Amino acid sequence: METLRKFTTAWAAAALAVICAASFGLMLWASRTDSAIMDEQAHIPAGYGYVRMLDYRLNPEHPPLVKALAMLPVMLFVQPAFPVANPAWTSKVNGEWAMGYEFLYHSGNDPNAIVRVGRIMPILLTILAIILVWFLARRTLGPLWALLPTILFGLDPAVLANGHYVTTDVGAAFGIVLSLIFFLRFADDPSAKNLWYAGIAFGIAQLTKFSAPLLGPLYIFLGIALLLRDVLPSWNTTERVRRMRHFWRRCGWWAGRVALVFIIGYAVIVYPAYFLFTSGEPVAKQAYDTQAILGSFAGGPTPAGQLCHGMRCLADADIWMSHRYVTRPIAQYMLGILMVLQRVDGGNTIYFLGKVRETGGWIYFPALFLLKEPLPSLIIVLIGIVLAAWWTLRAMRRRARDAAMEGTGRIRAWCRQFGEYIDDHFTQFSLASFIALYWGYSMHSPLNIGIRHLMPTIPLIFILAAGAWRAWIMRFDLSSIGAVARSAGVALAKYAFLVLLLAWFVLEVLFTAPYFLSYFNELGGGTWGGYHFVTDSNYDWGQDLLRLRSFVDSHPEIDKIGVDYFGGGNPAYYLGNKEVNWSSRKGNPVHDGIHWLAVSVNTLELATQPLSPNMTRNASDTYSWLTAIRPPADATGTWLGGAMGNLPPPDYRIGTSIFVYHL
Repeated sequence: METLRKFTTAWAAAALAVICAASFGLMLWASRTDSAIMDEQAHIPAGYGYVRMLDYRLNPEHPPLVKALAMLPVMLFVQPAFPVANPAWTSKVNGEWAMGYEFLYHSGNDPNAIVRVGRIMPILLTILAIILVWFLARRTLGPLWALLPTILFGLDPAVLANGHYVTTDVGAAFGIVLSLIFFLRFADDPSAKNLWYAGIAFGIAQLTKFSAPLLGPLYIFLGIALLLRDVLPSWNTTERVRRMRHFWRRCGWWAGRVALVFIIGYAVIVYPAYFLFTSGEPVAKQAYDTQAILGSFAGGPTPAGQLCHGMRCLADADIWMSHRYVTRPIAQYMLGILMVLQRVDGGNTIYFLGKVRETGGWIYFPALFLLKEPLPSLIIVLIGIVLAAWWTLRAMRRRARDAAMEGTGRIRAWCRQFGEYIDDHFTQFSLASFIALYWGYSMHSPLNIGIRHLMPTIPLIFILAAGAWRAWIMRFDLSSIGAVARSAGVALAKYAFLVLLLAWFVLEVLFTAPYFLSYFNELGGGTWGGYHFVTDSNYDWGQDLLRLRSFVDSHPEIDKIGVDYFGGGNPAYYLGNKEVNWSSRKGNPVHDGIHWLAVSVNTLELATQPLSPNMTRNASDTYSWLTAIRPPADATGTWLGGAMGNLPPPDYRIGTSIFVYHL
């Protein structure tokens, strides 16, 4: 038996290595063909400021881990000039975008080298996240079945897209999976060693993205569940005095341990990291920037002589702490959280389902998941959900029947069964709880930044679905030899179905490469038609500028080209004197002797599609002259047809996201 276990573990490790190698190769390919995307223009100079200057004045809205790791090899091997004399660094408040523009394109540096070398560490962090998903899945599925959620996550187009950029989304998945692994280990064995591991992992998660603080309420909730696991089974068989004494003792024990996880995470990891990365920034600069950024937060500053109210108290406290050397690391961390809250409340202008909107509504993230996840993945998840729901309902009926037969009350029976369930299925309960918390918060908020925001929950969804498939396939009727044979035949058919789904999944990913960012499944019009449904970071983030350069270089007849580009690249840098910065307001470039126009899909959607109520835009920003000479074609590639965004048909398409018109 031990030999078999070693063999399966070794086979699983080899398969895991293949998955990681495939993921690495696909991300590296995309990394070398994609230009700088929008958020990299801010994250790259910010990260370089952290590691080179130990200064956190740029991009405080995001924690430092991914940005700092990305820029370490850039500092060591590229050694670019950093424009510290530029006003974007010296005087502007959080001048991240201007600093990125200067750092990459106007300081004598090689932007391609900075971007490509900077993407190496995010790719490696993504590979580490894939390995962690396998370790988390192995807890309940075993080494072989753990490969199912691992391959679904490791080759997921959204992961391959965001995993090779200097952004924080896949880093958040890494941090949250890491934290869950060690918290679950602590729940299994609440020793002092595992408590420290859980606290350190929790702290690392907080350095990845400001969605990680949701682990706080999750762990409090799970602590309550563990408390109930300890006290419910014996609740009705213990006399009242001893029962309450036991309850409060266990309550204090779990509350203290969960609090220690938080304390260790913030004291040992978060505070030292922010202390390091703020040590080179003058206290006066941090204090000034903090006060300026939070000036309008929650109604503005509290008048002198009055007490603060509500959320404004947090802003006032943060400003106070930013002036003091000892507390300013925590002030910088807290500033990031407050900036996220401020941004979430304000929404984000996007094109989504036929209209330009400021918020996506509760349907935004479910729609993205259904349109951008590969259909075989969705089928696996859907079957898993149906199976889990059916088994749960059947178990509830059985428990109610057993309680009636035993003569015990339903509440008493439920308490006993709940304690047993937590004891046997705590991992699944924990993953499902985080998914419900994260999705509930995301759907309730006006946040609409793309499927990348769901990244921390995607591996957990795959793990739970894989668990349902494992239980479904491995069900055998052992009542007779014939029943066993029939069960084996059914199991083989289920295995074959799963293998077909995985083959479909792998082929879909390979045919999509290297355009992972723009991937949509067949319901969403495919990679080439997904823009009919939604754009922004779901489809067009500026990734095709290098491909536009190749197109212009291969067409010598292009002497001038107007470019209306959305992204983190610089068209003038790549196209030289052939590029003319353009916009809808300038009208038809033919009037200026320019017969070529390149426009980002995201820009076209925002300019031409209907507005949601209460939104306005200038008539000069609508590209009306372009739609007049190039009437939009029907969106025949989408199942909603002409109800979705129809754009003026281009003469050429660069990558997936830039339309080129020969006028």
